[in-house]
Amino acid sequence: MENLITIKNASVRRNDINIVENLNFEINRGESVAVLGPNGAGKSTLFKICCMEVHPLWKESLVIKRFGYDKISKEDLRMKMGIVSKELLEICSSSYSVRDIVAGGLLSSIGLDFHHHLTEEMWKKIDDTIERYDCSNIKHKKMKNLSTGEAQKALLARALVLEPELLLLDEAANGLDFPSRSIYRDTLKTVLSEGKTLVIITHDLSQVLPEINKIVFMKDGKIIETGNKEDMLTEKKLSALYGKEVYLDKRNGLYSAWC
Repeated sequence: MENLITIKNASVRRNDINIVENLNFEINRGESVAVLGPNGAGKSTLFKICCMEVHPLWKESLVIKRFGYDKISKEDLRMKMGIVSKELLEICSSSYSVRDIVAGGLLSSIGLDFHHHLTEEMWKKIDDTIERYDCSNIKHKKMKNLSTGEAQKALLARALVLEPELLLLDEAANGLDFPSRSIYRDTLKTVLSEGKTLVIITHDLSQVLPEINKIVFMKDGKIIETGNKEDMLTEKKLSALYGKEVYLDKRNGLYSAWC
């Protein structure tokens, strides 16, 4: 199976504190992965290592490969990896229209500025992406005026406009109400039907799609266990992960959990 992301022995320190330590993580083409763990587990740091927003401490045993390359430019990485995160949502909450934000995905920018020039072909690609991911009714709205669910759909379209091989989501469905979560899941199912590789980083089991086939547990800056969904999502294992007794329910392939 082809590795899209390979991370071995990665550690990140901040203010002399280990944020993550000796991480080993792989994403293979065609996988659908959910990374789960409590707040402060290091999940967002793992996300930032994958997309080159954070660089681990160098050591001889460190290995990081993205799409088969030991080194890759951020520009080339953006062609292959689409990302959505809480931070990106905050940055994009602006006076730019949804159409301009999606267009920015082609240019690795936030919206469009006076120096950006797009061809008719590029605009067609942007509008086709907006239509495919059900954003046509909001494409002329300002991002700052959207509901959280609408804004998340717009960011998904932005992430997918370049047709990346891998979609990486960090707590991307936070703040969505029940109907918006359902719409968001349907959009991700469309993405998976197109053959893309998906990684969801979350602390919320309701974000684990039925199509997810691999679960990664993180705690205290370490990956503590990896396995298939049925083996990993049990009350015993989730209770150990979150440090408190967890009760689990499953309906129609979707999970909910509570303490």
